[in-house]
Amino acid sequence: MNTDIKTIKALPDFKLQVELADGSRGVFDLRPHLGHPGMAALTDPAYFSRVTVLLGAATWPGGEDIAPETLAAQLQSLQVA
Repeated sequence: MNTDIKTIKALPDFKLQVELADGSRGVFDLRPHLGHPGMAALTDPAYFSRVTVLLGAATWPGGEDIAPETLAAQLQSLQVA
């Protein structure tokens, strides 16, 4: 299974909507990870929204990242409104 991130979008409440290279889609809740070392900048919603994909991982301008394997393991089903 290819867990690289294909597309990513910041959502409210520190959640990320993602699509993986294998076609899986869902939402990743970053809130439980915000207290980890090196993640303090992500508590600013404006900065959090600057997420991009770099080398298959969720990445922010200051170098913070979430490994695609971590994201894929905790991916929640995408709820369509």
